[in-house]
Formats: sequence, structure tokens, C-alpha cells
Amino acid sequence: MQYRTLGHTGIDVSLISLGTMTWGEQNSEADAHSQLDLALEHGVNLIDAAEMYPVPPRPETQGRTEQYIGSWLAAGGRRERIVLATKAAGPSSDPKRPSHIRDGRTHFSRANLTEALHDSLRRLQTDYVDLYQLHWPDRHVNIFGQALYPYQDDPAGSVAIEETLAVLQDFIRDGKVRAIGVSNESPWGMARFLAAADYRGLPRIASIQNAYSLLNRTFENGLSEFSHRDGVGLLAYSPLAFGMLSGKYRDGARPAGARLSLFDRFTRYSNPQAEAATARYVALAEARGLSPAQLALAFVNSRPFVTSNIIGATTLAQLQENLASLSLTLDAGTLAAIDAIHTAIPNPAP
Repeated sequence: MQYRTLGHTGIDVSLISLGTMTWGEQNSEADAHSQLDLALEHGVNLIDAAEMYPVPPRPETQGRTEQYIGSWLAAGGRRERIVLATKAAGPSSDPKRPSHIRDGRTHFSRANLTEALHDSLRRLQTDYVDLYQLHWPDRHVNIFGQALYPYQDDPAGSVAIEETLAVLQDFIRDGKVRAIGVSNESPWGMARFLAAADYRGLPRIASIQNAYSLLNRTFENGLSEFSHRDGVGLLAYSPLAFGMLSGKYRDGARPAGARLSLFDRFTRYSNPQAEAATARYVALAEARGLSPAQLALAFVNSRPFVTSNIIGATTLAQLQENLASLSLTLDAGTLAAIDAIHTAIPNPAP
């Protein structure tokens, strides 16, 4: 396993981290524990969760993912061996975002964040989380497949970034959180978080968790410079674009039990442009004698702005294959071929 430092925190995290959003929906508690055991055996130490999980978010299952991690921690006593990350849900002004969490009280105010953190700690059966993240901004912003910025006033109740950081500062002071991060954030938001830390003496964000894959390289434009100059590394989610880049959905296939077969909320990854680009990446992998999934993951692993690549799996075999991407180094010719496909069909699944 390779390790990279989480921002300026001094916390080393594995280049491959374990995503958990299927646990409690597609995966049982026993499945979750088996994945955690296998990941730990391979040197994975960063485990990423969220109060919203599993996905798709439903009132009946909300928090179940954290509960599965908590029962694993309670049974094994391995808390010090992992870097545990979770996320607080943001406001639900968009139908793609859940409205049932805290009965919709999800703006990043002191009361809401305090309740969110304490509920997560209880489910996780721990006294602290290593990385506490804001799952999406407390304002209108173009995320989750929305390409254009929405020119509209922020929703009623939105909380200023400086006010939210002051709450997170108290969590750090109280020993309940070691480091903080953002997710699904924009360049404007990143700049505001860093400015508040620099000029108001508030805590500095250590990471940004955004989508990044062969089908969505938008992070490279505007955000990767913050990683380079300010040390805010990317925790890349959906590196396989919900399995599209594994090739299992090619030619319209919908394997039984797969996410895109079960759920219709992830169409951002299966539009015609994404399918066309995926076909080219899969063909490239096969021409090079590589697994399509490992090609896609090795590309993400190779990016200098990536702190950790968040892989999710529903089977141990998938997890093994994903972990094996660490041993793959893409040569200059393969990287050039990837860039050629990207130039022809850029960012089809933003």
C-alpha cells in the first residue's frame, strides 16, 4: 500500500480508501465486516462513510452504514488502525438530496452539525472521527450531474462558511474531530474556506471529496490548483463512474444486482456520451491486456492531486480487483491514449 498525507494534518492515509455507501442496501452487515477485514489486510486505513448512507438514501435505512462500521469496531478493537471519515448531509433543496435527515434540518448551523456529529459518533461507536466532512455545500451550486451554475439566491437558512468553520473549530478543540474536509465543493467555495482559515484564524480544510474519473475530469479545471498550492488533496469518489468503467454495462447490458440495474437515479453515468467514451476506454484497456476497472483506477491513482482513491465494491472479488490497481503503472503511451479519448469526448459525466 502507498500512503499520502492528508493536507497539512500529518495524518497518513492509504492511496486506496474503502467507500461504504452500499452497506445496508446492497451489502449486509456481514458483507461490510468482511470488506473491512480484507481492506485492512491490504493496508487500507481510510474508511469513508456518511450519515446519509446507504445510497439511495431512504428513511428506513439512513445511518445503517455507520452502524455496520460501529459494530465492526466494537467487535474488533481496531479503532487506532483506521482513519475514520464521515460526512454531515447538507440542505435538501434539490430532489436528488434527502429531506428526511433531521426532518430537513441540515443547514450547517451549530445546532444541526452538533446533532449530526453526535448521532454519527453514537452509530460508529467511537469518541471521535478523524475526518469530518460537509457532504455538499450549504448553498445553491451545480453538483451531482448539474452542468451549469444555478443563478439564484441561496435557500432560506443557509449558513455562512465562517460560521460553519467556527462550529467545526469547537469540534476539533473538544477532541471529537481531528481534521475537516469538504465534498462536492466548487472553486469559489474552496477559496472561501481557505480565506476564512487564513484571515480569521479558523481551521483549515484538509481535503475535498469530489467525483473524479475518466468520465469526469472537471476537478482538473480550477480545483486541482488548490491541491497543488494549498495542500487540499482530492479524495476521489466514483472513480469507476458507478461501475460504468468496469465495462459491465457495455452495449446496454444491465447485470442483475448491479447499481445501474437496480436504481434509476444514476443516469449521469449512463448517458449516450458516457457510454461512447466508456466503450473507448474499455477497448483501450483490452488492447493493452488490462482490466478496464484497473485501467480506470490506475489513472486516478497516478494523479498528483489525489490523496486517496475511494473504491466501493459489493463483492470481495471486486474489492480484490480494485486493490490490485495499486500494482499497475500506466506507461506514457497509455496515458497519451487516455488523453486522446478525453479530448474527443471530454467529461461526459460531470
